[in-house]
Amino acid sequence: MTSIELYELEGCPFCARVKETLDELDLEYESHMVSRSHAERETVEEISGQTGVPVLVDHDHGVEGLPESSDIIEFLEETYGDEA
Repeated sequence: MTSIELYELEGCPFCARVKETLDELDLEYESHMVSRSHAERETVEEISGQTGVPVLVDHDHGVEGLPESSDIIEFLEETYGDEA
């Protein structure tokens, strides 16, 4: 089981940026595709407090619902980039 989960929407450019970073860092992750309807994104809202995507969960690092692609990318690069 991977510790990283990504809640995303197909065709979302912000989600694509996060996925590109995950791939560049060679990180395994579990993808959860969400509904186009914000009203049907209960799980995303429960973990992040909002309905926008992408949202990242990283169980190994205590991240339970990090929203905003730029924040997610910064977290991934700081946590996994050029890891010793």
